[in-house]
Formats: sequence, structure tokens, C-alpha cells
Amino acid sequence: MPKSKRNRPVTLSKTKKKGREHKESIVNSIREAVEKYSSVYVFAFENMRNLKFKEFREQLKSSSRFFLGSNKVMQVSLGRSVADEIRPGLHKVSKLLRGDSGICCTNLPNDEVQRLFNGYDEHEFARTGSTVTEKVELNEGPLDQFTHEMEPLLRKLGMPVRLNKGVVELVSDFVVCEEGKPLSPESAHILRLLGIKMASFRLCLVCRWSPEGFEVYKEGLDDDSDVESS
Repeated sequence: MPKSKRNRPVTLSKTKKKGREHKESIVNSIREAVEKYSSVYVFAFENMRNLKFKEFREQLKSSSRFFLGSNKVMQVSLGRSVADEIRPGLHKVSKLLRGDSGICCTNLPNDEVQRLFNGYDEHEFARTGSTVTEKVELNEGPLDQFTHEMEPLLRKLGMPVRLNKGVVELVSDFVVCEEGKPLSPESAHILRLLGIKMASFRLCLVCRWSPEGFEVYKEGLDDDSDVESS
């Protein structure tokens, strides 16, 4: 007897893939912003945190527009050569859209933009796989910051602990993480429990374009030998 089609499972979580129409929408949005705002900046970011970035973007909502995503799509939006750039000099901006970067179109004065971006540094908990910046070691003895209910979790995370009269106690010294090594999932969880923030979400300006000219901020680049300021 053939199976009833009514009994076939249906996945409701499927979403339509972002295709050509989505990319064209981004391209058009960037081009409209370039015409609307007085300056275009490329910025680099490190240890991106979506919530923090959303807060930063909201602060500048009335004066600026931000774009993150495929560098290739953003390059196409601006033009990758003199022949296809949408405004004179914008192909230079395209060349600096690489790695973890984005575009900011804004009407804010240049000195204000530099102050906001280059002064931005938010300490955050490090994620699994990130490089450890300092060694963290716990000494043998009581861990007063943890309640007795947390003892099973700490043992599961690899810590040599026991309960001693209701107090969580390390039975031997324990190295949570070593400087220069990738952070394991267990170590990342322990650092979060300890309240140790080892990562920094940073923003750094790479370059600025305006109808008056183009400026490269050397400190924001790994290699800018193929771009000249004007």
C-alpha cells in the first residue's frame, strides 16, 4: 500500500536562499547612501559583538548608515576600477574592503568620526578558538565565588574540585588557559564563570572618501602599498 502524503514530515524552518535580488538590493542601498551622505569610511573590526555594534550604530542613526557583509558585493556597489566607480575616487575605497571590514556613510565631521571609532574598545568574554592573551591559574583551596550547586558543572568542565563542608574546593592548582594557545570550550566557559573578559571588540578606521579627496589611515591597514592618498 502506498504511503500517504499526509503523513510526510514537513520542515518549517527552511528559508529562501539570498540570491541575486538580495545582492542587488544591497548594491542599490549602498549607492543611495553614497549619494546621500557627505563622506564614506571603511572601518575594520576585531572580535565583533553584534549587540555592542548595534548599540554603536544606534547612537549614530540620525547622521550615518552602516553596511556589513560580503566585501565583494560592497566593492561592486562602489566600483572596483576607475571605469565602473560610481563617483570619482571610490575605487580606492573598494581596494581597502578586505578581511573583517565594513562601510560607514556619514554626515559627521571627520574629527568626530575619528574620535568615535578609534576610541571604541569594549572588553568582552573571549570565545572558543580565540588566542589566549594571558595565563590564568587557580590555586589549590576554596573557591568562594562558586556555590555548592556549581560543583558538578565545574567537574564537568575539567576542574579538580570537591565539596568540603558545603564549600567548593580545588584539590590542586589548576591552569584555566595558557597564553598564546587557542581557547578551548571548557576554558571559555570557566573564564565566563570567573568574570574574566579577555577579548576586546575594537573598531578602527581604514580610510575616508569625500568629494574633496581620499585619505588612508595607515594604522588601520596591514598593507596599503597599492593605494595612494590624494
